[in-house]
Amino acid sequence: MINFRLIRHLWLFHAVAEERNFSRAAKRLGMSQPPLTDQIKVLEHALKIKLFERSRRGAQLTPAGAAILPAVQKFVRQLEQLEFAVKEAAAGQKGTLTVGAVSTALLNELPVLLDRLRAAHPDLTVAVKEIDSVDAVPMLNAGDIDIAFARLEGELGPNIRSLPLADDRLAVALPQDHRLAKGTRIKLAALAEEDFVMFARHVSPVYFDALTAVCLAHGFSPRVLHEVRSVSSQVAFVGCGQGIALVPAAMKSFAPDNVVVRPLTERIRVVTTAMAWNSARENPLIDQVIACLPPRRPSEPTGRRGAASA
Repeated sequence: MINFRLIRHLWLFHAVAEERNFSRAAKRLGMSQPPLTDQIKVLEHALKIKLFERSRRGAQLTPAGAAILPAVQKFVRQLEQLEFAVKEAAAGQKGTLTVGAVSTALLNELPVLLDRLRAAHPDLTVAVKEIDSVDAVPMLNAGDIDIAFARLEGELGPNIRSLPLADDRLAVALPQDHRLAKGTRIKLAALAEEDFVMFARHVSPVYFDALTAVCLAHGFSPRVLHEVRSVSSQVAFVGCGQGIALVPAAMKSFAPDNVVVRPLTERIRVVTTAMAWNSARENPLIDQVIACLPPRRPSEPTGRRGAASA
């Protein structure tokens, strides 16, 4: 049975925790301070913990209060989303879709897809948040997002389905004055003694491991000097003279003047974006999204499939 009284008390706790002041929180909530103070005391009594230290400077969270705050913040966000969904339903909206996407998908696949969705389903509301690839599956499993657009490949879990959307030929980003920059194509083995700026393993384990495996297959283990959170950061680090980077060939269009992007002699491909969703969470909007997907976007005809394939 839902404890609506506890829900209200947690909502009040959240306001005081954000404002760090009972008077400001009461004003924000549209109530007077004494009832707010009393309600927080009731919550503290029910939880058998002290949530705030009161002083002339305001209200500071106790260690116990700070410990429960993240869970309460998530709960409040979910309540706000629920309220939004109810208002949409009352206004005749047809649904809300929460999309998590990595930065490259935000630049490439998502704008076209969202335009198609808006044209086909003008009443559909889409909420977009930026994520890292490593967060995609946990967020899908938790229900924090409905769809992920990320660097994903292989077995993702019993309920996670994925659809590759784009791949690209692997290239190397070099400082403009690098000894190999004048070449039109570069052998991967020629990079064996270089310092690498890599896409961080904790951001995309599959992508990091695939690139490492490709290097090992060509006779060397990459000497990783920096791990960064995005391909654009890889290129930026290269421009700062911090090493070289293996990147999708499409990054040539985004490279600054002091960075050159050269194709590798070997025809190695990488999946740059896949769409994933949780099949255990029934959502009819997923089919609408799939129907609106643009054609798969390879930069060249693809060969063997894989996160990185020669």
